[in-house]
This record gives sequence, C-alpha cells and structure tokens, in this order.
Amino acid sequence: MSTKEIGRQIMSELMGADYVQSKEKKRNSFNSVIHEYSEEVCFGKVWARKGIDRKLRSILNIVMLTALNRPNQMRNHLEGALNNGCTVEELREILLHTAVYCGLPAATDAFRVAEEVLQGRKLID
Repeated sequence: MSTKEIGRQIMSELMGADYVQSKEKKRNSFNSVIHEYSEEVCFGKVWARKGIDRKLRSILNIVMLTALNRPNQMRNHLEGALNNGCTVEELREILLHTAVYCGLPAATDAFRVAEEVLQGRKLID
C-alpha cells in the first residue's frame, strides 16, 4: 500500500469515512498539494509509525492545537481522540492541564469546542 493509501485509511479510521469524503470534495488544483501532504506525510508516515499508540497521538494533538488555538482542527482531532479511546473524563483533564501551560484563554476556547463535539455525540448534556 502507498503512503497515500495508508494515510487515507488512517484518516478514515481516525475521523470517519465522511471526513475523508468531505475533504475530497474540497480538493481542487490549488489546494491538492496540502491535501497530499496531509495524507502522505502526516497520516501516511507519522501517524502510521510505531512507538506511540493513536490515543497518545490524539492527546498530543489536542494539547498542541490548544496551545496554537486552532479550533477547526481541534474539532477533527477531538472526534479522532474519541474514536481512539479517549473518554470524556480524560478529555476534561487534558484540557484542564492545558490551562496551566497554555493559558486560560486557550483552554477555555478548547473546552468550548470540546463541549460542542461531546454534545453532538450526546456524551454530555
């Protein structure tokens, strides 16, 4: 299997087939290079590596995306973290921990996005 195929498979397992299809619909001659980079390098090479499991990779992404204040990517990776076995309680503790090291405003924004994702999945009220 090529790194592109591996990447698409991992993205599908992580965020769902709908996510991959939605990404494909947005692809055009301008943005195809960044889509290929994401598929081949991010997911096809880095996410496919051994050494740490997908749940830990998801946790790392949530922490980094909180620090960088990237809510759109946060939504995707929260979905992935849940698919990779993170619990609501773990996500709450991870985000609380970011408040100390990333700052309260960043953590508050991340909590807000997480609440939307968790409510959408009916995991919280």
